[in-house]
Amino acid sequence: MDDFAKQLQEQEKALESIRHKLALLPDLPGCYLMKNQDGTIIYVGKAKVLKNRVRSYFTGSHNGKTQMLVSEIRDFEYIVTGSNMEALILECNLIKTHQPRFNVLLKDDKTYPYLKITNEEHPRLEVTRRVLKDKAKYFGPYPNAYAAQQTKKLLDRMYPLRKCGVMPKEVCLYYHMGQCLAPCVKEVPNSAYEQITGEINSFLNGGHEEIKKELQRKMQEAAEDLYFERAKELRDQIIHIDTLMEKQKITTTDTRDRDVFGYAVDKGWMCVQILYMRQGKMVQRNKSVFPFYGDAHSDFMSFIAQYYSDNPALPQEILLPGPLLIEEAAGSVTATGTVIEAESVQGKENAADSASQPTAGSAEELQEALVQAQEEKAEAEGIVDAAGGAAALQEWLGVKVHVPQRGLKKQMVGMASDNARVSLDEKFRLIERDEERTSVAAANLGEVIGLQSLNRIEAFDNSNIQGSNPVSAMVVFTNGKPDKKEYRKYKIRTVLGPDDYDTMREVIRRRYERVLKENLPLPDLIVVDGGKGQISAAIDVLENELGLFVPVCGLVKDAKHKTAQLMIGDPPEPVTLPRDSQEFYLLQRIQDEVHRFAISFHRDQRGKSMVTSKLDSIPGIGEKRRKLLLKHFGSVKKIKEASVEDFKPLSIGEKLATQILNALRKEES
Repeated sequence: MDDFAKQLQEQEKALESIRHKLALLPDLPGCYLMKNQDGTIIYVGKAKVLKNRVRSYFTGSHNGKTQMLVSEIRDFEYIVTGSNMEALILECNLIKTHQPRFNVLLKDDKTYPYLKITNEEHPRLEVTRRVLKDKAKYFGPYPNAYAAQQTKKLLDRMYPLRKCGVMPKEVCLYYHMGQCLAPCVKEVPNSAYEQITGEINSFLNGGHEEIKKELQRKMQEAAEDLYFERAKELRDQIIHIDTLMEKQKITTTDTRDRDVFGYAVDKGWMCVQILYMRQGKMVQRNKSVFPFYGDAHSDFMSFIAQYYSDNPALPQEILLPGPLLIEEAAGSVTATGTVIEAESVQGKENAADSASQPTAGSAEELQEALVQAQEEKAEAEGIVDAAGGAAALQEWLGVKVHVPQRGLKKQMVGMASDNARVSLDEKFRLIERDEERTSVAAANLGEVIGLQSLNRIEAFDNSNIQGSNPVSAMVVFTNGKPDKKEYRKYKIRTVLGPDDYDTMREVIRRRYERVLKENLPLPDLIVVDGGKGQISAAIDVLENELGLFVPVCGLVKDAKHKTAQLMIGDPPEPVTLPRDSQEFYLLQRIQDEVHRFAISFHRDQRGKSMVTSKLDSIPGIGEKRRKLLLKHFGSVKKIKEASVEDFKPLSIGEKLATQILNALRKEES
């Protein structure tokens, strides 16, 4: 039986096992773990009804991304939980533990600054980007590090917490400036720290107006008493407060801290947008773009759970969107660029509430019908719906989590979703633009070197270390884009020592002998890594041995090993290209890609030669047995640590096993 037939048989056997397990699924909430043929967990999901949700993967049609996931499933497990909240927490923990390939995985690629009052005997105020569960008080996030540092600078002037990381033996300048209580030499009661911490907490949570009034009163008193320097200090503090707390376009009528989420999906990708509202003002936004493979809203909720699982700096309220509907039919975002301005949000809460009342035949009725259809679908498939997911998240985090249906909060969520949609649209438009520019660059490069068309480019590079493990690699660019299915690797057979010219001759000969023999497409241009010598070697083989007349160019590198010059012709002559042109950038990409491919192949071969030299030198160990040993034990080190009995499952007798162990241990000693 050939390998393909055997694979089909194993696949059918696995699917039959899945069908039996599907019949035993319970009508309960829980998590499910999808596995591939190697038993590796490739996806973790949650459901309010396990039976319906897991069955939905193996019935009906799916989009391309979900179909890719389903095609790899060979088994599954499930864990029953007592509630949706338990399922949410369990799913989050399982994803963090197993890092499944098809799950949304939260990457901490960018963290924002927070202000932190440390949980110490003598607390400090500091700026940090790491939010830990250390019982400290966190405030933020801030738009940027400058804003956080300026706020800290202001608070340092106003509140005398210690500034030093390690307690000194004597008072410092901050004490003499009235900006430190000097706990290094004086006893400071806890009540003093509690009062300062409370005032900072009040200031950062919207109480700055009261503090500003108090500073104005003190400034007036200092001026009346002719303490002008003190009055100037207080005036500067008031100016700083006004600057830092300046009103922004996007505001709400209250001063609550909120995280507002929105998301959009297209072509198997999801964008999640977070708007950070602090003290009623929007201070920051963050976006994450990633591929998703399961149900859109379930994967979105999975992202939310991961986001808050290690972040104790919770807002007072979290606003979430419902499942994505076919609402694009009622009108989608047409703006290009950032939608974040949204002045209409400011001060329109009452108008928004009155405008949100549905009228006959209005878009609201369509929206409600779509919501109902979505909820029915979620119910049928056992997906945790928007309200259920929000309730579970609220129970877990202990803060209000709301899916607004109308009014100002609905507008805020809509704004986040609109920005997510624009970001996703920008991603695809940038890809299209890049492809268009690349195609134009390839066409222009063809004109520069005198070719009517330049659709297919084949590039070569050699790699060795002082002649050891010599290899070469070829990459193919079609219309300016890499075509990885066409890449080829070559082990050098006839060249001894580090001879780059003869290596180039061998590779060119082997490649284009095969092209002629198998009637493969010829390239419009051949690119070699090097100058006149490499170009001449390639042309010599092509024209004098194979009778092919394909243009050959060389890419010469500078002292920093960067692409410096293009050479072409026989004899080769340099071609002038602006260093900032798209054509030069295309050549750089080609040279970097073929070099990367050659180097990675050379490393593989060097690593294998180090392994094979140890095992192949042992009598009775051939290629097949060497592979069997490495597959069973995992490494030469583990083979060396094995006992004679460990070789029996491989049908290796005591005599040969002893020879293997003695040879490896002797080589080590």
